[in-house]
Amino acid sequence: MVTTALILGPSIALGLIIGIYEALVIHRDVTVPSHRFGHMIHALVLSVLFVFVSMNTQFVASQLSGVAILNNVHILRIIAGLLAAIKIHGVSRAIKSTGMAGAGLAETWFHSILIGGLITAAPYVYPYVQTMIPAWLNW
Repeated sequence: MVTTALILGPSIALGLIIGIYEALVIHRDVTVPSHRFGHMIHALVLSVLFVFVSMNTQFVASQLSGVAILNNVHILRIIAGLLAAIKIHGVSRAIKSTGMAGAGLAETWFHSILIGGLITAAPYVYPYVQTMIPAWLNW
């Protein structure tokens, strides 16, 4: 069994960047200030979680060793991105159906899949942006 070190700091940093983008798009659509804050926290936390899974797929796959299809790191990354896209789209539809949204909720499938794609691509982009991440965060 091959053990690899967890990528913690960079997965948090990239997850926060993706989460902030998602929160900004949601923020302009939600008109109730207290709901804006709740949705922002939701977007940030879940984006960090999904990026952590995407960047640490070998660790996650070892924890889910009973599920054969999840042992492939590429499939696990795609599943994390798809779950993120479904979660984003589901939240936007829930906001729209409750009447808490402003005019024209912008969470389209394109935007949801874009965020899911960014989450899936994070480990592939990481080697190129690693030098831009502060040294104190590379742990």
